[in-house]
Amino acid sequence: MLPTGAGTALITPFTAEGKVDVPALSRLVAWQVQEGIDFVVACGSTGEAQTLSPEERVLVVKTVMAAADGQVPVLAGATDNDTGRAVAEARTMAALGVTGIMSASPYYNKPTQAGLEAHFLSIADATELPLLLYNVPGRTAIDLKAETVAALARHPRIAGIKEASGNVRRMLDLRRMTPSDFVVLSGDDDIVVPAMAAGAAGVISVASNAIPRRISAMVAAAGRGDSSAALAEQLRLLPFIDALFAESNPIPVKAVLEMMGMASGAVRLPLLSATAALRQRLRLLMAELELSHG
Repeated sequence: MLPTGAGTALITPFTAEGKVDVPALSRLVAWQVQEGIDFVVACGSTGEAQTLSPEERVLVVKTVMAAADGQVPVLAGATDNDTGRAVAEARTMAALGVTGIMSASPYYNKPTQAGLEAHFLSIADATELPLLLYNVPGRTAIDLKAETVAALARHPRIAGIKEASGNVRRMLDLRRMTPSDFVVLSGDDDIVVPAMAAGAAGVISVASNAIPRRISAMVAAAGRGDSSAALAEQLRLLPFIDALFAESNPIPVKAVLEMMGMASGAVRLPLLSATAALRQRLRLLMAELELSHG
């Protein structure tokens, strides 16, 4: 079974020398658990997985699992535009004992829908773990259509999707076309409450790296049908969420965590650290949300 509720798409902190900052990552995960997050995702796009070496990806997942200490489920990313490499990584992550695998559509190649179906079926057949599909056309240049997801949902281990098209109507189509136990999660922080009203079972959030308790509370309110409270919080958080995507994710959220004293704001090329203008915008929004910063 795949987890539901509020999940965090974890950043990967780096040291000043550009190495994976294991102590900072451990502290971040422990804090996420303490703040009430339901599950965490390591080595996704927010975690800059495509600029981590295979050895670093293993290190990140091992670190996250040790820090989570069985208190929350851990999903691990296994995404590549070469199906064979994606299959191999899924097997590597499965061997580490994660709860499930998340895999985004292959980028750059622009396969057909039939190619996407064959790609994901190969990954699903590679392990005994549940597979969470990840549709993020803004990054991959290809949209995993609802009809293709419905076909993939017939596989016993393809158990859900992180849908990050920004399209609430897509949530309705996914819910209409897939079995009731197929997990649909929002991949967009700015439409979590509308997505849940349309049938999503939660979110995999970037913002929850910095505000896990607030994202968890918002998702919980939406889940129990307290739409007024959930919507009010969604609206309060929108300016902050917008700023988190003013420059390429995870640049802004890493800047926020740096100002909170939790991790370095360093990213790996071709990304660059947050601009001075964005940092100032984030400082003002952090003050409004009463987030501590130095």
